[in-house]
Amino acid sequence: MNYQVAVAGGGPVGLWLAAELRRCGITVAVIETRTERDTRSRALTVHPRTIETFASRDVHHPFITEGMPLPGGHFGALDSRLDFRRLSSPFPYTLALPQERTEALLEQQALELGATILRGHEVTGLSEGPDGVRVQIQAPDGPFTMEAAYLVGCDGARSTVRGAAGIDFPGTPSTVLGWLGDVILDAPPAPGHSYFGPAGSLMAVPMPGGLHRIVGITPRDITTTWPGDLTLEELRDKVITMAGTDFGMRDPVWLSRFGNATRLAAQYRNGRVFLAGDAAHQHFPAGGVGMNVGIQDAANLAWKLAATLNDWAPDALLDTYHAERHPVGVTLTETSRAQVALMTAFTPEGLALRSLLSQLITTLPELNDRLAAQVSSLDVTYPPSAPGAQQLTGTRADGLAVDDTSLFALLRADSHLLLDLTSSPDKPLHHLVRPGLRVHTGTPHLLPAHWSGIRAALIRPDGHVAWASAEDHDTTLVDDLTTILTTTHRT
Repeated sequence: MNYQVAVAGGGPVGLWLAAELRRCGITVAVIETRTERDTRSRALTVHPRTIETFASRDVHHPFITEGMPLPGGHFGALDSRLDFRRLSSPFPYTLALPQERTEALLEQQALELGATILRGHEVTGLSEGPDGVRVQIQAPDGPFTMEAAYLVGCDGARSTVRGAAGIDFPGTPSTVLGWLGDVILDAPPAPGHSYFGPAGSLMAVPMPGGLHRIVGITPRDITTTWPGDLTLEELRDKVITMAGTDFGMRDPVWLSRFGNATRLAAQYRNGRVFLAGDAAHQHFPAGGVGMNVGIQDAANLAWKLAATLNDWAPDALLDTYHAERHPVGVTLTETSRAQVALMTAFTPEGLALRSLLSQLITTLPELNDRLAAQVSSLDVTYPPSAPGAQQLTGTRADGLAVDDTSLFALLRADSHLLLDLTSSPDKPLHHLVRPGLRVHTGTPHLLPAHWSGIRAALIRPDGHVAWASAEDHDTTLVDDLTTILTTTHRT
């Protein structure tokens, strides 16, 4: 049984990676331990950058239809919520959508595109050779070996792939235990209800299907001792202590505790093995960012694997996955730790700090915008790798439209997009077309201010700017473009 890419883990990260690879014609198998999807939805929030990523493949509509739009998010459970409506995105909101539905939609896409999904199968080991990886798998009817050119571990914080590849996972153990309950509330609070005080923190988030997610921490939860599984009675007592009522709580669908253990893989790539999602970064689920960052890992890695396997990019391109995504993981873990500090600041001094930061978010719009862009992953910028307009290189191509056509409608998983914004009738850049590169000539429409004067731009399949230039189509422009193409395309 041979595939070009084997993916361990059939959660949202592994499924999006598989779908993207199939859009590029790559054969892929997803190896998933679970025999069916978990109805307990660990992730609930779909952030703006994730919606943009789905929109770039025109598969975002079901998520928007089924999800519950919310105008913002929180940072450290501060009283002043972040206003996402100020973000420069066509989707300036989060979607409350249970992970079970997100997985179902992504699995349907992957299957329709031709991915193989092996449920009830578990990766038990691997061995790497010069031309591929041999993946040992335990199947319901016995063990077997799968051969693949590359293996990607999307198999969670306890990743078997990471351990088998010998990749270190340094970090800090859990010292705080948050808790959650997905329950029916007969007398629910108003949307956006939250409490923070000496007794603890509490948030109630409406979910599709009439459920509410109750999430919180109390001073007693700052502990390294496991108190046992969460019960409905304990949840009710905690909520009454802070809110004075249990909101008519009943019929729990899921009760759980979660810790703040924080770890980051030392390498996102080791030879032919890669890590993405929770296998690469573990952290406290503050702000619901984990699944979203993992999907961005997959978006970054998929086109690079496909470009290499389709032989229009050199193997060195794969090294940029760690170079670009590991710093994002560093920021993710640091930000999560900072939020834990705010979410456990129950002392008078801690409450004063929270009050000050809440006031600043309200009175300083630029602080709101900075934190909102960070939480939503809209601020991710990769290091420039070429000459040109450095203020754009590495950023996501936001708010861009050409000839009344959104950039999302122009992007494809299997190729870079070269935008010729001069509307030159003789199309001087079309001679640069090659495998993995398309050219679109048009007139910019609704051009963001920071794109002013740009004459040409190369957009990666993941929507980030690989190169841009304000020069006319002269020798300098073509020379600069040729330089960046040699790093991402074979010549």
